[in-house]
Amino acid sequence: MPHPSSTPAVKRPDIHTEITNQIIAAIEQGAGDWQMPWHRTGEGLNRPMNADAGNAYRGINVLSLWVAAEVRGFSTGLWGTYRQWQAKGAQVRKGEKASLVIFYKEYNAEETNAETGETTDGKRRFARASYVFNADQVDGYERPEPPVAINPVEAIAKADAFIKATGAHISHGGDRAYYRPSADSIQMPEVSRFLGTPTSSATECYYSTLLHELTHWTGPAKRCDRQFGERFGDEAYAMEELVAELGAAFLCADLGIALTPRPDHAAYIDHWLKVLKADNRAIFTAAAQAAKACDFLQAFQDVSVAA
Repeated sequence: MPHPSSTPAVKRPDIHTEITNQIIAAIEQGAGDWQMPWHRTGEGLNRPMNADAGNAYRGINVLSLWVAAEVRGFSTGLWGTYRQWQAKGAQVRKGEKASLVIFYKEYNAEETNAETGETTDGKRRFARASYVFNADQVDGYERPEPPVAINPVEAIAKADAFIKATGAHISHGGDRAYYRPSADSIQMPEVSRFLGTPTSSATECYYSTLLHELTHWTGPAKRCDRQFGERFGDEAYAMEELVAELGAAFLCADLGIALTPRPDHAAYIDHWLKVLKADNRAIFTAAAQAAKACDFLQAFQDVSVAA
C-alpha cells in the first residue's frame, strides 16, 4: 500500500518527549523485571530458569540468555545442560548451538599469616563455564498447558481502525510476536494467549505488542529507512528494539490505550540500554526515530479520515 507522502505528518513532539522522560525516570528508579505480555508455553515470566533445579539464573546470565532468546527467537525462558535435558527424557537436537552461562563454586582454603604464622580457614570462589540449551532446542520435553486468561483482551475500536489503515499484513498464531522483513508481515500470538501483568491489563499488553511490531514494520527503506549499522555496528538490532518499544509507548499514549508509559516499557528498554551502555545518548536517538515512525503511521490515518 503506497504511503500518503503528500499528506503532512502530524507532529506530537511534546507528548513523545514527555513519555521519553518518564521512561528514563522509571529506568533510573529501577525498572524491575520485564515480562512477556503473552503466555509462552507455561513460562510466561521471561526470566531465564534452569530446567533441572527450577531456579532463576542470576547476574550476567540473565542478560546473556535473554539476548540469546531474543536474537534466536526462542519462545521459552527454560534452559538446561545437555545432561539435564537427557535426565528429563529429552534430547538436544543435532546441530543445535549452546549458550554460555557462568556459575561460581566455593572451596575452602587455608591462609597463613606471614607475620604471626597463624593459619586460618577461608573460602574462595572461582568461576566455571557451562553450556545450556533452550527448551526450543530439544525434542521430548512436554510443556505445561498455558493458563486461561482471567481478564481477556477487549477490542479497542480506535486502535483497530488505526492499525487497519496502515495496510500492514498481520497474522495471528503460534507463540511469538515478530516482524518478518522477508515477507513484510507481522506475526502475533493468538489474542487469547495474552495475559495481564502486575502492571498492565491483557488489553494493554496485546495492543502494546502489536504496536511494537508495527513500529518495526516502518523500518524498511520503502518506509522510514532506519539504518543503525554505521553508528551502532553489532548493536543495530538492540537499537531497533529501543525504537520499537518507544514507538509502542508513544502510540499507546496517542491512541489512549495507556496515557502514561507502563513499567513494562521501562523494563524492556532498560534491558536494551544495558546492551548499548557504551552510548548514553542511544535512547534519545531511538526516541527521535520512534517519533518519525509514529508520524509515518499517523499519515495513513489522515488520508483515511479525508477519504
